[in-house]
Amino acid sequence: MNGVEKIAARIAADAEAENGAVLEASEQRCAQIRAKYEKTAGAEYDAAMQEGAGEIEQHSVHIARTASLEAKKNTLAMKQQMVSEAFELAKKEITSLPERDYIGFLAGLAGKAAATGEGEIILNAADRSRFGAEVVKAANERLSKRGVRGGLTLSKSDRPMAGGLIIRQGDIEINCTVDTLLELSRSELAARVAEALFED
Repeated sequence: MNGVEKIAARIAADAEAENGAVLEASEQRCAQIRAKYEKTAGAEYDAAMQEGAGEIEQHSVHIARTASLEAKKNTLAMKQQMVSEAFELAKKEITSLPERDYIGFLAGLAGKAAATGEGEIILNAADRSRFGAEVVKAANERLSKRGVRGGLTLSKSDRPMAGGLIIRQGDIEINCTVDTLLELSRSELAARVAEALFED
């Protein structure tokens, strides 16, 4: 091998060594960059997973809270419906009392409502025709027992009502209809009715 060949061989060997060193340095740099991005990507992945898990948990809590409120709302609506049905049943029970008991009930209402002992008793059409005179008589007897002169009379008119009566004294009317009596006692009785319906 002559001198030129030796120099060429040496240059080639140096170039190959330098290429090898550059390639190794490049590979190391690529490995560092890859490791850095893998670490960053891993951290971002973990952060995204944690954020997603947090959102899922928050959403689950929201769904559970909404479901709980909806269940309470539905339970309350059901209880209110059952209390209303209980009051409707009470109205039917009162208006379906045996005739003697119902006359006594109406006479008691009239006797309490007519403080002065005067006034007209207004009934619904059916009650007026069936036993209106008996209600007036029984109410006046109750007033007399209390020492009040019984001056109640049966009105010539009637009113559309489920049951009960109205006492009219001039321009003043005292509403003792079953619907009104139940409505007035509803706030006081509703809690007791609910307790009786739903006690454990």
